Amino acid sequence: MIDPLFDDLPGMLCFARVVERRSFTAAAAELGVSKSMVSTRVARLEERLGERLLVRTTRKLTVTDAGMNLYARCARVLEEATAAVRGASDADRGRIRLNAPVSFAQMYLAQPLARFLRATPGAHVELALNDRLVDLVEERVDLAIRITKLRDSSLVARQIAVTSLNVVGAPDYLERRGRPEQPGDLLGHDCLRYLHLRVEDEWRFYGASGRIAVPVTGPLTANNGTALREAAVAGVGLAVLPRFMVDEDLRVGRLVALLERFAPRPMGVYAVHAAGRRPPARVRRLIDFLAAAFRGTSWA
Repeated sequence: MIDPLFDDLPGMLCFARVVERRSFTAAAAELGVSKSMVSTRVARLEERLGERLLVRTTRKLTVTDAGMNLYARCARVLEEATAAVRGASDADRGRIRLNAPVSFAQMYLAQPLARFLRATPGAHVELALNDRLVDLVEERVDLAIRITKLRDSSLVARQIAVTSLNVVGAPDYLERRGRPEQPGDLLGHDCLRYLHLRVEDEWRFYGASGRIAVPVTGPLTANNGTALREAAVAGVGLAVLPRFMVDEDLRVGRLVALLERFAPRPMGVYAVHAAGRRPPARVRRLIDFLAAAFRGTSWA
């Protein structure tokens, strides 16, 4: 069934670009029209629907709940209109902006992406590696890989793998400093900390009585897991790292897993996209490729 908003495609396009760019000025520049025209088109949509879609202040533009619901409809209708013009055979063509954590991408994404690109002529992946959590809408990201305990309800997520978290240390470090047997023993150790944690100077464990939070200190803090792994292998200190990153090191003895009885809870590896819109066919196809590539994989 054709959405009745099809009769105002220019207004829908203006509104969608404003939501995606979080700016009337940027949307107008991309569309090649005046800012006043974009503003007028959006105002007409608000008037027609009887809803406030955007809240503007001098410093920020916020999308209301009604606006996010409309954006989902706009994205769907615009995709249908584009497909009608281009033809269904072009559904997989175009750019996919993919964001992923640096270490995971370097270790595990090359092969799945190669298979996807061979099987999807006309698709182009723009891969950005970043360990911080990016705003998918504001930074125009089509798909992101997140390794986390996912809580953000504004994201649609598909779990593609699971990884445990391990406290690890090099054999020579443990020989010099001793092996911690309880989480509290970490108070006497050099702990290598990850900058992007909400509480970077605290490591959390789980025992019979529940969660155990341990304040930690050490000579190195970094915003990248590979840097912490290399420092741990070099004997600089102990680190908490996902199993996918240290699996081989543990297998060959470069690192030793510690405090396994108190291990932090596993994290999911997710392919996520913004909830306000149905992703294009090429993005859905990439999600399917990633899910197939990691099916049965568990770094536990």
